[in-house]
Amino acid sequence: MSGVIESQENKDLRAAVAALGARHGRGFDRAALWSEAAKLGYLGVNLPEAYGGGGGGMAELSIVLEELGSAGCPLLMMVVSPAICGTVIARFGTEEQKRTWLPGLADGTLTMAFGITEPDAGSNSHRITTTARRDADGGGWILSGRKVFISGVDIADATLIVGRTEDARTGSLKPCLFIVPRDTPGFQRSRIDMELQAEEEQFELVLDDVRLPAESLVGDEDAGLLQLFAGLNPERIMTAAFAIGMGRYALAKAVDYATTRQVWKLPIGGHQAIAHPLAQAHIELELARLMMQKAAALYDAGDDVGAGEAANMAKYAAAEACVKAVDQAVHTLGGNGLTREYGLASLITAARVARIAPVSREMILNYVSHQSLGLPKSY
Repeated sequence: MSGVIESQENKDLRAAVAALGARHGRGFDRAALWSEAAKLGYLGVNLPEAYGGGGGGMAELSIVLEELGSAGCPLLMMVVSPAICGTVIARFGTEEQKRTWLPGLADGTLTMAFGITEPDAGSNSHRITTTARRDADGGGWILSGRKVFISGVDIADATLIVGRTEDARTGSLKPCLFIVPRDTPGFQRSRIDMELQAEEEQFELVLDDVRLPAESLVGDEDAGLLQLFAGLNPERIMTAAFAIGMGRYALAKAVDYATTRQVWKLPIGGHQAIAHPLAQAHIELELARLMMQKAAALYDAGDDVGAGEAANMAKYAAAEACVKAVDQAVHTLGGNGLTREYGLASLITAARVARIAPVSREMILNYVSHQSLGLPKSY
């Protein structure tokens, strides 16, 4: 399924990662796959070469996640650790922060989670209540607040927390990013009991007067939204890759079944009622990938505004295509689509994640209607 718009180098990367995914498959050991992908240079393919990365961009990293997903073994923390946190630190971090974190993020020995969502703020990032104030004693920071639905905090060495600081000149609050090591006093986590089957668990976080040194602040205190959105566009691109990979996995299972399952005189895939919906699913996944590739190309070229529009569209299209592909795959298999043997039923829940996170499809439609079409806001 590699597209003609990819370079030969990226086609080779896609084939190599597909082979890795095939070796691990649906019943994969997350730690083993993470370690092997890291050793092969796949986890840090987007990070700067000067810090042990591959020197590529989101185009390459999205290929890695998509191909692992299409083999049934997606690594969700790739969305967070190298894509969001690695990108933000590479673009805005101090030299010390880059030296401390980027080599480990690139070789998989360090992992970082990302904490933005709050129980009361939802999609309204302007309502984030996690606040950071200056520590009067040593010039550091004190963080207080709550976060919810934060992935993999228990396996991450630190979490990049989105807080808000008061602007001394205006008194208004502005977003800032802080690196909070996992075992920092006052940084508490509790697991959220999810029906979703996933290797990475979800957590609610409480920051109870968490004291951090001054150097925990990433980038410029006044950069605010610029730094935040530098991480959110890669998150949307990678969520698209996650969804496309999952959709491809489900579609491949359905095609294999429809090719071999015979009820009357020919395999069920010979009937248009089965074949056409699968063909539609394939088309929609391919279209979503094209938009994802556009978003990655714009982001890697430094066009943050253009990438923002394309990344939102890619995430929307990929989520819709994934949900439809999974639904049609389960339907193609009939009762077998709900058995553990075929491994599709759990994807019904998993596919919906891409519609909900990291931003709902309705908020993306708001973004497109305001930013792309120039329609007025309702909020």
